[in-house]
Amino acid sequence: MRLVYLSPVSWHSFAQRPHELVRQFHAATQAPVLWVEPYPTRLPVLADLLTRPPYQGPTVAVPDWLTLARPRALPIEPLPGSGWVNRLFWQELKQQIRHFAQAPTQLGIGKPSRLALQLLQEPIFAGSFYDVMDNVPAFYRGWSRRAMHRRQHQTARAVVTALASCTTLQRYWQRQQVDTRLLLNGCASERLPALPLPRRAAHGTRPVFGYIGTLAKWFDWEFVLALAVAFPGAEVRLIGPQHGPSPRALPDNIRCLPALSHEAALQAMAEFDVGLIPFKCNDITRYVDPIKYYEYRALGLPVVSTAFGEMGTRRHLPGVFLSDSLDDISRVIHQALTFTEPLAETLKFREANSWAKRFEGAHAAFL
Repeated sequence: MRLVYLSPVSWHSFAQRPHELVRQFHAATQAPVLWVEPYPTRLPVLADLLTRPPYQGPTVAVPDWLTLARPRALPIEPLPGSGWVNRLFWQELKQQIRHFAQAPTQLGIGKPSRLALQLLQEPIFAGSFYDVMDNVPAFYRGWSRRAMHRRQHQTARAVVTALASCTTLQRYWQRQQVDTRLLLNGCASERLPALPLPRRAAHGTRPVFGYIGTLAKWFDWEFVLALAVAFPGAEVRLIGPQHGPSPRALPDNIRCLPALSHEAALQAMAEFDVGLIPFKCNDITRYVDPIKYYEYRALGLPVVSTAFGEMGTRRHLPGVFLSDSLDDISRVIHQALTFTEPLAETLKFREANSWAKRFEGAHAAFL
C-alpha cells in the first residue's frame, strides 16, 4: 500500500507529526510515499512579508522511499472560484499522483485544501484519512477562517477515517458524526539523547527552566515573566522562532535563542532541569497535544505546564506539574525541582510513547 500525503508543513521544516507519520507508514509497508508540500490556503497579509520562515536550520535529507511534490498555486484559495483557477496549475501534479497511484494507494490529508477536496474525488485511491492535528480555522482570520472551517468539515466528511491528535478533537469530530480515532502524539525515542542526564540544580548550580518551540500568539509571556521574577537565580531559556515582540522588556535571566534542528533541539533539552509548556488557554491550545511533553518526559524531565488542551488531562501523572494561575508558579516549580524518577521508569515512558508504538494501533486506519 502506497501513500500520497498532503502535508501541512514542509518536509524541510522542524520534524513534526507529519514527518513521523510517513516514516511509520513506510516502516510498516516498505512502500513509497509521495509527500505533497503545502501551498497558501489563505489570503496574504502584511505580516507574511515581515515574518521570517520559522525554521532556518540545515536541509533535511530526503530518504530514497519518499518523493517531494511542490504544487503551484495563487494565494487566492478563500475566494469563490479559486479551485477552478488553481486547477490549471495542478494538472501536472495530478498526473504525477495518478501515475504514482497505479498500485494500491492511500490518500492522507494533513491540511484541508481545495486540492485535497479535488483529489478526494479521484477514483484512484484505496482509502483515505484526515490526520487532524489542530483546530485549523483558529489559525486564520476573517474570510480565510470561514473558508477553512468549511473546507475542514468537507474534508472530514469525505475521508474514510479521521485520526485525532487529542481527545478534544476526537470528541468534536465524533459530534459531527465523523468516524474519528484517537492517535495521540509521541516522541522519536530512537533519536533521543542517552540516559541518564545530569541535572544542574541537583549539583547546586544555576537551574535551567527551558522551552523549545514557537513563540507565537498562544505563548504565555505573562507566565514566563512571572517565573523569571520569582526565580531570579535561575535561567529561563526560550529556544525557537518568535512571532511578534515580547510584551515588555525581559529580565536578564530570560535568554531567547534561535530555532534548532530537531536533533540539536533534543540535545538542548538535555540541558534543562525543568521543561516548560507555557501556553495560553484559547481556541488553538484547547485542541493541542504538545509533542514537547513527550520529549521532556522521555528525557526524565519534570514538566511545568499551564492547564490547556491534552495537558489538562495529565494533572496526576508522574512528573507533570500544572499551573492554574500566576499565583501558584513558585509552588509548582519547587515541586518540579524536587521530582526524581528511576531510570527504568523513564525508559518505560520512552517505549510506551514512541512513535512506533503509537502507530501500531493506527495501522488498520491507514494501511
